[in-house]
Amino acid sequence: MSSLRDPARRVSPRARVLWQVECAISAGVAVIAVAVAALVWDASFRWWVVGGVALLAVAYAAVVPQWRYAVHRWEVTETAVYTQRGWWARERRIAPMSRVQTVDLAQGALARAFRLATVTVTTASAAGPLRIDGLDHTTAVALVDELTAKADLVEGDAT
Repeated sequence: MSSLRDPARRVSPRARVLWQVECAISAGVAVIAVAVAALVWDASFRWWVVGGVALLAVAYAAVVPQWRYAVHRWEVTETAVYTQRGWWARERRIAPMSRVQTVDLAQGALARAFRLATVTVTTASAAGPLRIDGLDHTTAVALVDELTAKADLVEGDAT
């Protein structure tokens, strides 16, 4: 029996930059919260704590997007949708076309600025939908069209 291979396609390289901006925003909020707490905290080492959190925030914004990009992959075949995602915990999902119920495209404000989109494939599965984040917008639109057409060809009602 052969081992399960990684899905063939990577997300857009621009996803790394988007994820870096998102990580920097959330890390910046954490640093500000710790700095505000340090102002009201009456201890001589409080700014060391803020500095340590700031260093961790910079490392988080630098490392996590690269790690996510290395892991996030996707592939569509005639019979299934394959996804792999995560950065700390990895999730690999395979959904047969016969289980596809809906295919959605979404873009947040930052994703739009980077011309990226997320495709969500809802299936008849208790595990929930499959998500492919960080796709080039043109690729995402084509993927939605492809998945919709392939799911339409499958007999049955995806339940």
